[in-house]
Amino acid sequence: MPKTPPRAWQRMLSGRRLDLLDPTPVDIEIVDIAHGLAFVARWNGQTRGDYAYSVAEHSLLVEEICGRLKPDWPAKWRLAALLHDAPEYVIGDMISPVKAAVGPGYGALDERLTAAIHLRFGLPAVLPAPVKALIKRADKLSAWLEATQLAGFAAPEADRFFGAPDPALTQGLALVLRPPVAVRDAFAARHAALMAGL
Repeated sequence: MPKTPPRAWQRMLSGRRLDLLDPTPVDIEIVDIAHGLAFVARWNGQTRGDYAYSVAEHSLLVEEICGRLKPDWPAKWRLAALLHDAPEYVIGDMISPVKAAVGPGYGALDERLTAAIHLRFGLPAVLPAPVKALIKRADKLSAWLEATQLAGFAAPEADRFFGAPDPALTQGLALVLRPPVAVRDAFAARHAALMAGL
């Protein structure tokens, strides 16, 4: 008797069934992304405070930093920044050492999900290189802030791993932990505002 292949889809709270091996844009809903990311902890949960620092909160920060780096950036690229870690609503946030141990399969899965998410919200499946580079720069700045404010890194140690930030870009960015539901709602509201600006 042939063996049944393992299940490769996940039922979402919206009722959608997302096939991780062949994701399609029609199975992606912002309510699922916002909810999932608000409950996924960055830094494997190793942050100070009464709430985990979530991927949703991180995504909001990256989008804000992109606005500081390029104030005239159009809404579609700011939307791409907000959604830069969106696949983690189903695959979780793996720290870099775990990604390296898992190997290229993780990257391929991430790319498939990213393409479907982008198409769902009117973005190109693959972002232009300059857009991707600016989001990566904002991502590193956010990692520095998170490391020093929440994850117990001293500034010189964070400088070594993430690069020393320009103080003008990080001025006034104090990270505040919020309950997951508040972060979920803030993420969904920001997504709606950016979609309205497209």
